[in-house]
Amino acid sequence: MPYRLTRRALLRCVQALLVLSAVSAQAATEFAITPAQLQALGVQLQRLDRPGQIAGPAYPARVVLPPSQEYVLSAPVAGVVDQLLVGENEAVRAGQPVLRLISPELGELQLRLSEAASKARLSQKTLQRERLLYADGIIPERRVQEAESAASGDRARARQAEAALRLAGLDAASIRRAAEGGALQDALLLRARTPGVVVKLEAKPGQRAQQAEALVRIADTRRLWLDIQLPVDRQAQVALKGGPVTGVNRDLAATLLSFGATVSDSQTVLLRAEVTRGAAALRLGEFVQVRVPFTAAETTAGADEGWAVPVPAVARNGERAYVFVRTAKGFVAQPVTVLAGAGQALRVKGELRAGQEIAVSSVVALKAAWLVKGGSN
Repeated sequence: MPYRLTRRALLRCVQALLVLSAVSAQAATEFAITPAQLQALGVQLQRLDRPGQIAGPAYPARVVLPPSQEYVLSAPVAGVVDQLLVGENEAVRAGQPVLRLISPELGELQLRLSEAASKARLSQKTLQRERLLYADGIIPERRVQEAESAASGDRARARQAEAALRLAGLDAASIRRAAEGGALQDALLLRARTPGVVVKLEAKPGQRAQQAEALVRIADTRRLWLDIQLPVDRQAQVALKGGPVTGVNRDLAATLLSFGATVSDSQTVLLRAEVTRGAAALRLGEFVQVRVPFTAAETTAGADEGWAVPVPAVARNGERAYVFVRTAKGFVAQPVTVLAGAGQALRVKGELRAGQEIAVSSVVALKAAWLVKGGSN
């Protein structure tokens, strides 16, 4: 019986010691700060709303043009560049004249069409006459078949001559005029196929151009890519495909497309994204800052209990991190675990509640006051 009482008394002593230790630790983490001291130190407070996520880290990105968005206006026929109608870096609209080319070959193509069209009209009249004669029983059916074959061949040659002029860039009205035997033109206007920007003029006035020689390069900037320079050791932290990318301090949005297959000399990997908003304000070759989202695992890990706080709000003492929570007397140094960080924001986990206020500035001064109180113990 005395043995049992002694053991029970020892257990009660241990429990009492644990309670006293917890009370002592709580008292050590709380320290008094008067409103006057709070104002003198310049401490700013932020109210905790609810657990939330933070945006991903920011990285530099270069504005580039997808290969499919650039096209070349080349010389459809040999000739001489008579006049440049646009300048480099000038915006052009679809169908706008860009360059005037004088070409003797253009006249020959029109002459060929005129002759072929004339012969096709003659063949058609011959076919009609042969059909009438055959209907009256004057000629055999073989003559009608020969006339139909000749008319069909002449029509095909006329269509082929029209197609050659279309490929040369001649407009429909000029082709029709040439087929009807009207006046022929000796100059050709090259026009922009889509809206865009003239990125380079390969030709100069007076230059003799051979067929298929590049004359003007035009970029359709309605679709742009961002080449994001991502440190190779960070690629596991960001979303791979379909993640939203946002601009830093500018109206810009993009969608992630793919990772590069190689690593550069600066140990960065290329992360490509397609611009979905704000392309009109971008320039080719421009460098911008963009924010890349975390992976789904990084985003959802601790999302329910993680609190988004500014980086200056977190103080460190040794290997532990703390935030200073406002109390009626002053502050409490609340231990937290840093879950993730990006830019000037951290996501932390700890015994925090919505409605509490934490210090977000002059945290160094609060840490010093806490350590004097005994927080280092």
